Amino acid sequence: MSRIPLFAQILIALVLAVVVGYVSTPESTLYPVYEFLATLFLNALKMIIVPLVMASIIIGVAGIGGTHGLGRLGGRTLLFYITTSFFAIVTGLLLVNIIAPGVVSAELAQQMIAMAGKEAAGELPDLAGRDISGLWDVFLSMVPPNIIAAGANGQLLGLIFFAILYGYFLSRIDEPFAESQYNFWQGVLQIMMKITELIMKFAPLGVFALVAKVMAGIDPDFLSEFASTIGLFFFTVVLALLAHLLITLPVLLYFVARVNPLRHFRAMAPALLTAFSTASSSATLPLTMECVEKNAGVSNRTTSFVLPLGATVNMDGTALYECVVAIFIAQLYGMELSFTTQFLIVWTALITSIGVAGIPSASLVAITIILGTIGLPLEAIAVVWLVDRVLDMMRTAVNIFSDSCGAVIIGKLEGEQGILESAARNGP
Repeated sequence: MSRIPLFAQILIALVLAVVVGYVSTPESTLYPVYEFLATLFLNALKMIIVPLVMASIIIGVAGIGGTHGLGRLGGRTLLFYITTSFFAIVTGLLLVNIIAPGVVSAELAQQMIAMAGKEAAGELPDLAGRDISGLWDVFLSMVPPNIIAAGANGQLLGLIFFAILYGYFLSRIDEPFAESQYNFWQGVLQIMMKITELIMKFAPLGVFALVAKVMAGIDPDFLSEFASTIGLFFFTVVLALLAHLLITLPVLLYFVARVNPLRHFRAMAPALLTAFSTASSSATLPLTMECVEKNAGVSNRTTSFVLPLGATVNMDGTALYECVVAIFIAQLYGMELSFTTQFLIVWTALITSIGVAGIPSASLVAITIILGTIGLPLEAIAVVWLVDRVLDMMRTAVNIFSDSCGAVIIGKLEGEQGILESAARNGP
């Protein structure tokens, strides 16, 4: 199996899980095995969240804060990335509320609750009970009185806020101390990425157990409804990604950069195809830089700063996906989401997409953070695993295109000439 790519192993595990789960029941002797393996896999994911989030955000913020000589360029880049990520999240938020892919029959919702280990809906958090006044609680939770207790209790908003402050001021202390601190957290980050890679080697087994448990727990009479629900979720994510890719980003190119979006699509075609096939922003980065420089005509000065930073912190597709998944799962469990809870989802999706986007399987870790923040069961991740691989390919392409749009827009705002004027001639 080691010669088979990880994504292929996961696909094989998914197919086997659907088949095995279909012929199983919660009363079968295999069901406790599914439960044990699924819990073990989820516990491993929970184990790495706190140190991984801390290290990745501290290093990311410190790296940005340390670019003192790039003031205007850096400021414009960060503003663009935050803005487009916010637009992407709002697009996903609107479509998942309008289409409501997770709204299912009361019977199926009750089965989903039972599979999460809850005997009644009342044991799940009352997300509808939070009105707009609850926003104060959200902001208060960002400044916990005890950061260690916050990490132990899973209060990740406070942990993220502390990590942002830590990273920002790390770049502003005296050099000997800054260097040692930066090296320490860089070491922690690399160790956590290695541990994440180790855990993800067991992802096929964990995914098999999670999906088999879900399939075994669903009454056969509701399988067609469950399948149509997953299909509608897939359609919602694809529609939201296409809206961001074909409407939001081209509008920014046309009105802010004053360039022809069609030329940019043509210039970026090789990078988009590579991103779609590899589902990796980091692996596609060299080709992305080549397309932006040679085909779009952006200077090396802008490209060399904007694109590597974007490959780490700008994940529009990932942020959009996190938001849709969280609300879809809440709908699946029959919960109504208040304005405060949806604001919390948007805020957490924005921060986590910036903080942990550069690691392998970042979406999985980020989704567990969001579900834990709003009190939803992590077992529900199994539902989205059924279609996650194809959606991962799509959202990676969106991430890459957003980075390239940022390079074009920043380049134009910096006064560069000739951007996309010769793309029709030099492009692919």
